[in-house]
Order: sequence, then structure tokens, then C-alpha cells
Amino acid sequence: MSIDTGINTAATQLLGLEGVSVTQVRDDGAGGSVVYVVTAEDGARACPSCGVFATRLKGYRTTRPRHLPCGGRPVSIRWRKARWYCTEPACERSSFTEAIHAVPARMRTTTVLREAAGAAVCDGGRTVVRAGRDLGLSWPIVQRCLEEYAAKALPETPPETSAIGIEETRRGKPVWKQNPDTGKWELVADAWHIGFVDAVGGSGLFGQVEGRNARSVAAWLTSQPATWREKVRYVAIDLCSTFRAAIHRALPHAAVIVDCFHIVQLTERHLADLRRRLTWKQHGRRARKGDGIYTVRKLLRRNKEDLTEEQLALLNGELDHMGTYGRQIRAGWQAKELLRDLLHLAVTRTRVSPDHSAISAARYRFHAHIADYAHLPELRVLAETVEQWWDGIETYLITGITNAASEGNNRLIKLEARNAFGFRNRENQRLRSRSATTRRRRRETHPH
Repeated sequence: MSIDTGINTAATQLLGLEGVSVTQVRDDGAGGSVVYVVTAEDGARACPSCGVFATRLKGYRTTRPRHLPCGGRPVSIRWRKARWYCTEPACERSSFTEAIHAVPARMRTTTVLREAAGAAVCDGGRTVVRAGRDLGLSWPIVQRCLEEYAAKALPETPPETSAIGIEETRRGKPVWKQNPDTGKWELVADAWHIGFVDAVGGSGLFGQVEGRNARSVAAWLTSQPATWREKVRYVAIDLCSTFRAAIHRALPHAAVIVDCFHIVQLTERHLADLRRRLTWKQHGRRARKGDGIYTVRKLLRRNKEDLTEEQLALLNGELDHMGTYGRQIRAGWQAKELLRDLLHLAVTRTRVSPDHSAISAARYRFHAHIADYAHLPELRVLAETVEQWWDGIETYLITGITNAASEGNNRLIKLEARNAFGFRNRENQRLRSRSATTRRRRRETHPH
């Protein structure tokens, strides 16, 4: 079936390709449409070198730029465009072919299609392969579209924020290469990456650097604008002295915040070490079914307020049955609960100002309990660690800021890598990671 009525205004609007007009639409016999268009923009006659409008026609040629589907049907465009002689004597170009913004010179795809391909990956959450299959484009073309789209969509410099989070994540395997001169193996690409995120504003990932040392962290922070660094008042990290040293070097005015999750995680680890050591001391082996400590091993990981009366009675009964070792394990569990009581005093949405006297009292109860069991190395090391990081813990109690945004971004980064079945190019992976964590059209990354 063919419709030939000169310029078809309705078909032109339906095609949505600015700068051309539809003259004819045909069925290609394979479920698609062949659309014939002509140039409808006067500026296409301007010479790209000198800008003078051409008046002498050289001939015509037909190109086939790829475009988005229309009405659920694939579209094959046939663009009949003119070739002109440039009549400006001072211009070095003798002739040129018409070009418009929607289809730039030497481009075989429309601008709309390229933007759709870039948005499908950057905003839509699709992989490069999936976007290429959906739009009929090859992997290199979609990747270039992503880079062009991301260059416009992603901010060149991090947005200003009062608090940032720093967290490391492992990505793939390290790459080593042997130096032909010395014969030694040198690290080309580190498996560890450090991410810098917005801890309070929900702007997502600011940047990533390879490595896991203070030099890499300080280098990224000092490379940011001075006005941006001055706005940062808090930096949330885990219990990493390397990060703390880099922050004091690059942001001396910023206060370090220790993430509460890692404090509780450290406490759980010391409690597990205490339980294993005392179990071996009592039985000469690991706990197994039938042992009292094996029965309550999971209850020790639970929070006290989450235990029922029956579970609490079971826990106390089994630990009492173990004798001295059971009482020592219960002391470790009580130390964990006392530290959690201290962390519960942090600022929340309903509690805007901390009670400093309550913080001091909770801190005293924790250390007094540890002092009664100072002969247990696990509890002694836990108390020493809390004292070493007390400034960061106290800042958390006063501000309520955590590093949850970093953990959430790491989850999105790992999910992006799984969807892509891994990355070979680390630059592409960093670009995809920023797209996955900063684009609000894809996912809500604002911390709860």
C-alpha cells in the first residue's frame, strides 16, 4: 500500500524527526514501514565551512539513517537530500551535502535514536547489549551513545554537601604485569576501589579511585575544588585508620564519623571469637549438636529486645549450665547490649538533640562492665577500640549520620556488574557505576 500526497503533515508529526518532511510511506512487507522524507530546513543549505547559503544544485543522493520505531513498527527512512556547490570564492570547500541537527553529517543514526540508546543504559537500567538488541544497534555504537549522554547528564564536579561517605569495595581480580626490564611483577589494576558518596543529600556516587591506601583517598579529595572541600563538615567511614589519616590530611576541618553498623559488627565478631575460644577450652573441639552453647549460638547474635521470654530463659539456662565459661560468654553478650544501648542514644528524626549526660552514663556502664571482665582479651580489645575511635562515635551520636549511602551504592554497583556479566574495561565500569547510583530516574538512592 502506498500513500503519495506530497508533504504529509500528519505523517511528519508522527515521525517526530525535526528538519525533514514525510512525502511517502510504504509497507516493507516484513512488519515495518519505509518512510520517504525530504529536507524541510532552510539552514541545511548553509555551507558548513563558511556559512554562506548555496544556490547552485549539484545533485541528489539518498541516505538511510536509522531511527526509533514508530507506532510499534520498525521504521526504515529514505532521505532524499541535495548536494550543493559552495559559491563563496574564499571557501575551500567546493561542495557539500545537506545536514540537519537531527541527522548530523556522516551520521547513520538520528540524534533521537542516539539519545534513546544512551538514556536506556544511563537512566533505564538496561545493559549495553540489551539496549543494542532493543534498538537494533551494535555494542560500540550504544557505548558511544552512553558516553555522550552521560557527559551531559552526569555533573562534571560533585554537588556540594555537608557530609560524605567513604567505603571500599572489591571489583573483579587484580591485574599484574611482568616488567620486561626487571623481571618483577607489577600491579597494573587494583581489585579494590574506593567510592565517595553523598551521605546526606542523596546525590549518589561522586567518584571512585583504585587502591586501598591513604594516598589514593587524599589525592581524590585534594583534587576537588576548594569551595567544595570547605562545605564538607563530616566524613563517615568504617573502622579504617587509613581513611582517617587521609581525611585529617586532606580535610583537616572535617570531623570523622564512625558508622554504627561497623561498630556493632565489630562487637559481634569479638563475641563470636570469645564463644569459640571458650568452647574449645571446655570441650577441646568445636560446638556440635547436643552442646548447650550450640543450642544458643544463634540467640547470642540476636538483640535483647527481639528475644521472647522463652528464648531469654533458654539462653540464661544453657549459659548457667556451662558454669564459668557460660558466665563469661554471657558477659560478652551483655557488653554487646551495653554498647548497643549507647548507640541508641544517637540523634534520630524524633530525637533532635542528644542527652550528653545519658551518653556519659551509658559509656561509663559499658567500661565498668568491661573492667569486671578485663581478663577476657576479646572484651579488653573491644573496649580499647571503642576508646581509640570515641571521637568518631561521639560525633555519630551527636549528628546521627551514618555511612548507609555507601553501602547502598556498593549494592547497586555489584548489581550492575552482575547484570553486565562483569566488566573488562574499568573505565566503563566506573561510568556505569556512576550512572546506576546518581540517576534518580533509575532508582531512588536517597538514604532513609
